[in-house]
Amino acid sequence: MSSRITVPDFIKYKERGEKIAMLTAYDATFARLLDQVCIDAVLVGDSLGMVIQGKENTLGVTLEDIIYHTTHVGRHLKRALLISDMPFMSYQASSEEALKNAGRLLKEAGAQAVKLEGGEEVCESIYRMVKAGIPVMGHLGLTPQSYHQFGGFKAQGKTESAQKKLMSDAVALEEAGCFSIVFESIPFELAKTATQKLHIPTIGIGAGPYCDGQVLVIYDLLGLDARFNPKFLKKYAQGESIICESVGQYVREVKEKKFPTEEHSF
Repeated sequence: MSSRITVPDFIKYKERGEKIAMLTAYDATFARLLDQVCIDAVLVGDSLGMVIQGKENTLGVTLEDIIYHTTHVGRHLKRALLISDMPFMSYQASSEEALKNAGRLLKEAGAQAVKLEGGEEVCESIYRMVKAGIPVMGHLGLTPQSYHQFGGFKAQGKTESAQKKLMSDAVALEEAGCFSIVFESIPFELAKTATQKLHIPTIGIGAGPYCDGQVLVIYDLLGLDARFNPKFLKKYAQGESIICESVGQYVREVKEKKFPTEEHSF
C-alpha cells in the first residue's frame, strides 16, 4: 500500500500533469475496496441524502449524518485523502458557525479536509478555516444545495455573464486558500480555461476531460440505479442487474430448498 495521500500531493499532481481520481463513499466496505484500487481521494458527499437516504435532493442531510458516515469510512481508508462535505446550512449562517462545524468534521469524524459549495460569498469562511488549519475544497457550477434556486439539477455556466462569474469565483476561492475546486456540470471549454488559469487542481463532474481530476458517485459508477443516466456518467458496471439476478437466484434456491445444503452447515 502506498503512503497516505495529503493535501500537498494534490498540488504536486497538477504540477506534474497526473490526473486525480476521486469517488464518493459512505461506509467502511466501500472505503476498504476503494483503497485496494488506489483511489486518490474519497468524498463523503451529501449525495448520501439521495443514494443512501432516498431523498429528492441533498438539502435534508445534517452535519451529524456526515460525521456518522465519515467516521465509518475513515476506519478502513488508509491511503486516500478523506474529504467530507459540509451540508446545507452548516456553513451559510456565519463564518463562526462554518469554522466550528468544519472543525467537528476533522476532530470528531476524522476527515482530512472539507468541501463546501459557493463562490465569493463563502470566501471569508474559507479563509478562517484555512487559517485554523482546515483544508478546504471548493465547489462551483451546479451546486446541489442550490437545487431550488436553480429550479432543479441543471447545467450551469452557459451564458457569458455566468461564465465570468464562475471564473471570478474560482479565482476568489483560490485566493481564499482552497487547495482544489470541484467544477460540476459546466461547459468543458469553461472548465479548461479555468483549469489553465488556476494554480490549484480542478476536479470535474460533467465538466469535460480537461480538469485536473474527476469525481463520480460510487453508486452511479457501478450502475446501481438503471434509471439514472445523465450525459456525464459512464457506468463501469450494470450493478442493478447483477444484484437483482444474484438476489433473485438466492430467493429461488431458498424457496426450492436448494440452499442451504449440508455443505453450508456446521
